Amino acid sequence: MQRSGHGVAFVLVTIFIDSIGFGLIIPVLPRLLMSVGRFDLPHAIEIGAWMGLAIAVATFFAAPVLGNLSDRIGRRPVLLIALGGMALDYLLLAIANTLPLIFLGRVLAGALGGSYAPAQAAIADQTRPEERAKSFGLVSAAFGIGFIAGPAIGGLLGQLGIRAPFYAASALAALNFLYGLTIFPKTLPEERRRPFDWRRANPLGALASARAIPGMMAAAVVLTLWQIASNVYPLTWSFYAIAQFGWSNAMIGASLAVVGLIMALTQTFVTGPLVRRLGERGAATVGLVGAIAGFVAYAFANKTWMAFVIMVAIAVQSLVQPSIMAMLSRRATPQTQGEVQGIAAMSMGIGSIVAPLLLTGVMAEFTKADAPVHFPGAAFLVAALFGLAALAMLRRLPRATPA
Repeated sequence: MQRSGHGVAFVLVTIFIDSIGFGLIIPVLPRLLMSVGRFDLPHAIEIGAWMGLAIAVATFFAAPVLGNLSDRIGRRPVLLIALGGMALDYLLLAIANTLPLIFLGRVLAGALGGSYAPAQAAIADQTRPEERAKSFGLVSAAFGIGFIAGPAIGGLLGQLGIRAPFYAASALAALNFLYGLTIFPKTLPEERRRPFDWRRANPLGALASARAIPGMMAAAVVLTLWQIASNVYPLTWSFYAIAQFGWSNAMIGASLAVVGLIMALTQTFVTGPLVRRLGERGAATVGLVGAIAGFVAYAFANKTWMAFVIMVAIAVQSLVQPSIMAMLSRRATPQTQGEVQGIAAMSMGIGSIVAPLLLTGVMAEFTKADAPVHFPGAAFLVAALFGLAALAMLRRLPRATPA
């Protein structure tokens, strides 16, 4: 199996910088929508829901294409194209002065975000099956560390102007593109590549491939249910923080930085040892139980200190995604890691299609002036229900066997 320190390092840096760029814009996005659209917070929440849906649809269709393409031409060119595109996309968002342009920018971000599949496949190319939960944990840790810096910096830059974080995100993506252009090696040897097939590179074809691999579809459903539940944070947190606590951009950024720090510490120091002790299924179970408890707690939190205490209590939810990704990866051959990671990304894409209107839509209904009850935390109760469904499905999942 080919190994390369530069290859792993580049993927980790890519995820790290992507998460910084993503985190930079979260604190200012609600107020950007309110400013450009000239409407109030509940209306901005509704727009955010439709925007989240558009992003998810773009990812849903792009992920299997990019995953299969990376099995054909390698991970490097696919990742470089995505990184260059992200730099241009953030620049578009920085200058967008209408809602359609902002929508276009977010849709492009969703399509290019499908590159997460070849990034994960590049990690799988260079690690043994028994090491992949730990490796995917490092990927998640890189995302978490980026989330420490991104929202905090975005919140501070947002004090200078709501456009400043977008320029910063564009510059970071461009720097990462240049880094990959000069450093990132090939991780998929020529003899392990396979022909590109549109029948397998579209959502329906990817689903057919998933059904053909024992246990793959069930694991993908668990991932979809978890994606719906966990999306409550990126989709609603900024709106929730304003509606429930009246936080500023800087405070929203600081709270997300704390979440990122907790994720990074958990996934760096806890995921690997706990997976070795409990197994992938056991670690995912512990994570889901902690996540469900956290969702319910946030639904009813009404003090700022409560929000921060709950962040510490739900640290174990960081175990869920790396464990499930490792379970999926075990069902792939070296020639189909990109395809399987594309299936995983598509599964998350399905969850992300359902989540915006379901979670953000529920929140919008309960924050309107004429709502029967003012309840910004309603979306967290919905997330808890999907977390319970993911937990029930996980416990019934058949044992993993190599594809």
